[in-house]
Amino acid sequence: MEKKRLIIAIDGPSGAGKSTVGRALAKRLGYLYMDTGAMYRAVSLKAEEKGIEPWDEPALSRLVSSIHIAFVARDEETRILCNGEDITEAIRSPEISRLASDISKSRVVRKALVGMQKEMGKKKGVILDGRDIGTVVFPDADVKFYLDADPEERGRRRYRELFEKGMEVDFKKTLQEVIERDRNDMNRSLSPLKRAHDAVLIDSTNRSVEEVVEEMYRVVVEKRRWSEVDYR
Repeated sequence: MEKKRLIIAIDGPSGAGKSTVGRALAKRLGYLYMDTGAMYRAVSLKAEEKGIEPWDEPALSRLVSSIHIAFVARDEETRILCNGEDITEAIRSPEISRLASDISKSRVVRKALVGMQKEMGKKKGVILDGRDIGTVVFPDADVKFYLDADPEERGRRRYRELFEKGMEVDFKKTLQEVIERDRNDMNRSLSPLKRAHDAVLIDSTNRSVEEVVEEMYRVVVEKRRWSEVDYR
């Protein structure tokens, strides 16, 4: 009998490892992985290209209504396309990251992207990561995780990621940006970052990707086992 396909939400701060473990877990389960933070980065990239300021709601509204964002599995990884253009690498710069933190506060952008995310998740069999997936986008998600890690460890991960891409980065500046991003995400008035009351908390500070994925997999399998009766 076909296994019940679930909606799995992974929330948490920047650098906790959501994208890495989300992709690995999706591959193990045969699910589609969706990095919702990448959607805000996509809007930010296009806003920067068009010279649109984060506070310009009318311009952002026009922009977000004119773009189509899609996640496509290619060569065992998920690529993000915006109007057919592969922007997976372009959205990972520190500049776009900072801009995304501001643009994510926009009501028109958030409303539009949440709508897209809900539509994408309708078929189930998806893993979505972000900052408000389990609290706002899919409050009834079948499984919810809140992935966290010590700020310094998250800063080190971000530093290594950028350094390995050949970017000139400073660890202290990178750490400060991580801390500032936390402050912005947790204190914004619209959909602030917080742990859903029914989310499983996982601290990835001193744990390998494999260990975290294994714990998540066990939780998902157990949830799926208990829900099989209802599914039948």
